[in-house]
Amino acid sequence: MEVVESIHDVPLQDPPGEDFSSSNLTWVKLQTADRCEDVALIRYDRVDAFIIGECSNVQFPTRFHIERGRKRARGSLKQWKPDEYLEYRLYWCSFGPENYGEGGGILPSRRYRLNTRNRAARPQSMRGCTCHFIVKRLYSRPSLALLIYSERRHVNKAGFVCHGPLDRDAIGPGAKNIPYVCSEIQQQTMSMIYLGLPEENVLEKHLEGIQRYCGSDAKVDSLASQYVHKMGAIIKRSTHELDLDDQASTRLWIERNKKSVFFYRDAPESGPFILGIQTDWQLQQMIRFGHRNILAVDSTFGIKRLKYPLCTLHVFDSRQHALPVAWIITCSIAKSDVAKWMEALLHRVHLADPGWKASSFIIDDATTETEPISEHFSCPILFSLWRIRRSWLRHIVKKCSNIEVQREMFKRLGQIVYSIWNGLDIAIAIAIEEFLLDFADQTSFMQYFKDSWVPKLEMWLMSMKNLPLASQEASGAMEAYHLKLKTIIYEDSHFGSLQRVDWLVHKLTTELHSSYWLDHYADESDSFLNVKKEYIASTSWHRALQIPDHSVSLDDDNHLFAEVVSLKDSSVKRLVWNPGSEFSHCNCEWSLNGNLCKHVIKVNMVYDNQHHGRSSMSYQSHKNILMDMWNKPMDDSVDLDIANALMYQVLDQVQKLVELSNTSELGVIVDRMPPKWGAKKARTNSFRQLQTVSRYGTYRNSRSRKTKR
Repeated sequence: MEVVESIHDVPLQDPPGEDFSSSNLTWVKLQTADRCEDVALIRYDRVDAFIIGECSNVQFPTRFHIERGRKRARGSLKQWKPDEYLEYRLYWCSFGPENYGEGGGILPSRRYRLNTRNRAARPQSMRGCTCHFIVKRLYSRPSLALLIYSERRHVNKAGFVCHGPLDRDAIGPGAKNIPYVCSEIQQQTMSMIYLGLPEENVLEKHLEGIQRYCGSDAKVDSLASQYVHKMGAIIKRSTHELDLDDQASTRLWIERNKKSVFFYRDAPESGPFILGIQTDWQLQQMIRFGHRNILAVDSTFGIKRLKYPLCTLHVFDSRQHALPVAWIITCSIAKSDVAKWMEALLHRVHLADPGWKASSFIIDDATTETEPISEHFSCPILFSLWRIRRSWLRHIVKKCSNIEVQREMFKRLGQIVYSIWNGLDIAIAIAIEEFLLDFADQTSFMQYFKDSWVPKLEMWLMSMKNLPLASQEASGAMEAYHLKLKTIIYEDSHFGSLQRVDWLVHKLTTELHSSYWLDHYADESDSFLNVKKEYIASTSWHRALQIPDHSVSLDDDNHLFAEVVSLKDSSVKRLVWNPGSEFSHCNCEWSLNGNLCKHVIKVNMVYDNQHHGRSSMSYQSHKNILMDMWNKPMDDSVDLDIANALMYQVLDQVQKLVELSNTSELGVIVDRMPPKWGAKKARTNSFRQLQTVSRYGTYRNSRSRKTKR
């Protein structure tokens, strides 16, 4: 852009056509001692044509109002500068300057609404747009007007588009004519578009939703079609890259989505990068399913491939599926850093529900700091085996070609883990040494095992011994989330995108969030039957429940293996070695990828029911805790009374929980409950009110009898 130092050097322009806009003018920078501005010089009688052209912008249709204006009479100045005005008018986009949208407010200097002409249709249309320009009718040349454009972009203070087709949150002057679209319908439509469903299917479901409120007619259908098409276009044009610099782009996203960020730290002097994300829907699910229930954490996703690892906090929904309720992007597992984001998350939850409390917390990594969990959540901590099991099985299958060797190696690793119940540390060391000697010929796996696990194996085994162990159902649900996350993050990653935080945030808050929202909506509303069916069968535990018991046959002699007949093809049988253990080996494709398959879970169910002597590690952990309490010496004192009371309370809660989970009729349980009396004060007050009403009725009857007499 050309730079000039005098207004006399600004060329006069007269674009052809009835109307014209800023794009039809050649702008120059007028540099003076105190400022530098984008200016253009036109004839004063064409100012209205310029304003009409600016209002007709296809991407940002709007109107401009006069925010401020001043006039001078001719001859009022004895001396003047070349840029002195005869008339001065500040034109502002009618979607600003106030912001009546979410998070906005009236300008500090504005105590009342100006009664200016050409304002936006309604106050709620004002979105804080900063686009404005100045028109100066020159004092020295009244037939000319100097245009000064202060901000040509239609953006808010944060730098985001705030109205028009490119703004997904725009409401516009015609909003009152658009059919009612509640947040549920809007989220449903967005989720379907993000998941790549055809526009025809999206429109069909969108119409079903709005017709519950608006009925059906041609106008509603037409507006709904435009809404779906516009939203689809906005989502397709949306990008994670708000700035070429990843750090700046992430900051812009945070500025725009403040309600979805519960913790953010990016200053190098204050500590490592931490970004905590939780949407409103995730907060609702955390309060709904996490209160007096289990929380779980998937702590180390993407530790090798992403710029910063991703930590996910789960709750378990009504079907015991793992539901992500918070994402934390950070490379720090230090106690102080973990405590900070946990404190911020709990503060956010308690603002919505002060009485919220978790009953237990499952971790999946022995390096996880447990002190912040105990301090902030004040609940027991459990340990899940799914991560170590998956890692061992995947590398055994990958690095050992002989399937018989795979079975034996996986079985022996399971025996090492089971040896924590023997009570002797020397037994664990002997089991590890024997494993390394017996399979020394498997050099590839042994190198991986010595490098990755031997230095930290003792720490992992002690965590399994000292903490209660989570069940296979919980482990399967956590693994199912991990696999879904891996598919969404890695299947469509572009070159270099894995090293950008803004790309990861975009993936989490659009595709993954939409996928889980639609799954739950389909399940609870009994719609999208295909989605609901896939959601129910998304965990190995639920798939195992579909296999009948008679499809499982155990080896009668030594119980070395079990066979599971396929439901789809009875001629296909899956072979499960080492039944009854979390470290069972199956020859199905799902298991050979390192996953906990339905055949292993079903065989273990049948094995436990037939009481063959071996129990799962979670049950063994539970039994050891009870035996430790039983063997704890205690004299016949008040401490024994307290212990008995606590044990009875726990037993009563467990019995009620088992009864609730096993029954299909809640009415039966409610009928068995004893009547709950109110407080004495409440009963007394109720009786007094009843007496007062009775006396008042007697008084009215006596008055009526006297009147008749």
